[in-house]
Amino acid sequence: MKNIKILTLVLTVSLMAFNCTDNDDNDFVAMEGPDFSGTYSQEDQMGRPAVNTVFNASADKDTYNVTTPSAQNAAFQSKFQANLLALSPAYADGGLNALGQDAAAFTGLLATDVLNVSLDGKTTFFDGDPANTLSGRALADDVITVELLLIFGGEDFTENPGLSNDNVNANDKPFLTSFPYLASAH
Repeated sequence: MKNIKILTLVLTVSLMAFNCTDNDDNDFVAMEGPDFSGTYSQEDQMGRPAVNTVFNASADKDTYNVTTPSAQNAAFQSKFQANLLALSPAYADGGLNALGQDAAAFTGLLATDVLNVSLDGKTTFFDGDPANTLSGRALADDVITVELLLIFGGEDFTENPGLSNDNVNANDKPFLTSFPYLASAH
């Protein structure tokens, strides 16, 4: 019985010491974790940045962002294709991009905003080899230039050179060498 009283006393003192602060206001500060109550909704999709911006009219952008990827192709591929044909005459003439895709195949790929990840090869948006294109995305990948090349560059990336590069060749700050890898905004 004496051991139980001592244990109770030790636990009580420990809890009191653990909960003590140097806050002179004597306000109780509760530990807060994430609040998962309430209703959440998808607001934006950015697996492939700028695709929604380029290929959807303003009225469709919000709808695209909240459409599940499995339904995006059926809902948006034809709109994407019409806009691609208007943007790049090479596709209108039956041309292919560097991935060997015609307008219908390419816009079908773009309309579904998911990143495909290669489990047995490189994970990259583009590394110079069309076989590795859109197989995921690494931090250093120049995603916008790759998208411009696939839209305007033709089969060998030489068509429309003025439209095939965003001319942003580096980040404004280097990546960190450990997690979270992105440099702070400050």
